Amino acid sequence: MSLAETTASVNGAFDSIPIIDIGHASTHEERAALARQIRDACMNVGFFYIRNHGIPEETIDEVLSAMKTFFSLPLEMKMKLYHRQSVHVRGYEPLLDSNVDPANRGDLYESFVIGGEELVPKEYDDEKVHDDSMLIKNLWPSEPAGFREAFLSYCHAALSVGKVLHRLFALALDLPETSFDDKLQHCQIMRGLHYPPQTGPEDDRIIGFGAHSDFQCFTILWQEPGIQALQVLNSEKKWINATPIPGTLVINIGDLLSRWTNNIFRSTVHRVINRSGVCRYSIPLFFGLDTHVEVEPLSSCVSSERPAKYERISSGEYVQKLMQEMYRRSFTASDDAARHDDGR
Repeated sequence: MSLAETTASVNGAFDSIPIIDIGHASTHEERAALARQIRDACMNVGFFYIRNHGIPEETIDEVLSAMKTFFSLPLEMKMKLYHRQSVHVRGYEPLLDSNVDPANRGDLYESFVIGGEELVPKEYDDEKVHDDSMLIKNLWPSEPAGFREAFLSYCHAALSVGKVLHRLFALALDLPETSFDDKLQHCQIMRGLHYPPQTGPEDDRIIGFGAHSDFQCFTILWQEPGIQALQVLNSEKKWINATPIPGTLVINIGDLLSRWTNNIFRSTVHRVINRSGVCRYSIPLFFGLDTHVEVEPLSSCVSSERPAKYERISSGEYVQKLMQEMYRRSFTASDDAARHDDGR
């Protein structure tokens, strides 16, 4: 039975998010068994936790400390690195600068955005790096000390997790496990996110991060233990808590991989609402395709009963359209929120 023929019983009415231990993947048989678990999670939920991911706790502690110190700086200092001043949208995003859900007035988070970068600084040529996110020049704050090193140490550790995962995704799609090796970028974007506690009325249309699905292939998310904020929408339109589990990362499928798999892998809508009364921090790392890769439904995901749902499009063109739309909305949302706050 082909992969496209195994979807008849899938309905997405999940009430919990599965946990998968990826610590034992040294043999092909072990990886194949993990791939079957991942396939089930991607088809039914679009989200799963992973245990034994291999990122040292010290690496996480150091980037979290750097984030907390940076976000506590005065706004005028952070705005010197305002991300809209960067050609490649790197740097600082202030509160309400984004609005991912058109039904809302803005997203109540601030973040620091980087692309992949070598730990040892390299020389950059802007005319040559536009198609390689590992060479895009990042903006870095002068303080706190060690910020760049903490961010990049975590980024490279998470990249190693992603390399394991993208081979498991290939196996889950009945493909040779190296099928994505020459197509997936090592890192397109990573965000350090700070969500202040949300205290406004529930109907004011400003939440931590509005309902959305991710643009890229898949996301690796670290979320702060003990603070419930992330919620995932099932097919019955019920919000299911993605409760932080110590020692795990959250993995979710993005729009590009869903499109590539003819919607067999689910790109699930999710949101963040921080009503915990304390600040919340998280770090998503987004894995995408090289911009020149042409995306059309994989042959293993197409059948006579499940014809291809999408036309071919380049990864770069697809993501660029979605990003432009999100930031177009964010200007409107920022103006709307300012008028509301000023009483106008």
